[in-house]
Amino acid sequence: MTPNACLPHSYAMDIPIEELTFEAALKELEGIVSRLESGDAPLDQAIALYERGDRLRRRCDDRLNAAQARIEAIRADGEGRAIGTQPFVAG
Repeated sequence: MTPNACLPHSYAMDIPIEELTFEAALKELEGIVSRLESGDAPLDQAIALYERGDRLRRRCDDRLNAAQARIEAIRADGEGRAIGTQPFVAG
């Protein structure tokens, strides 16, 4: 049995998680969370949903971290003119 064999068709996507956009991964994750919260999934399916949801969560986290690393803050001189950029520092 494949890892996605217990998942409903909407969750057993042909696209590997690593190839999903952030938006597609988040949408699928939201659907999985909703399904798990409903309590309607049999145990085996709930476990498979949870496992896929965890992989989707990690994908979203990785994509957000990559986006954050690309954000740059513009440095300005005393007159407000841009003089360069510096890496974004969260905090």
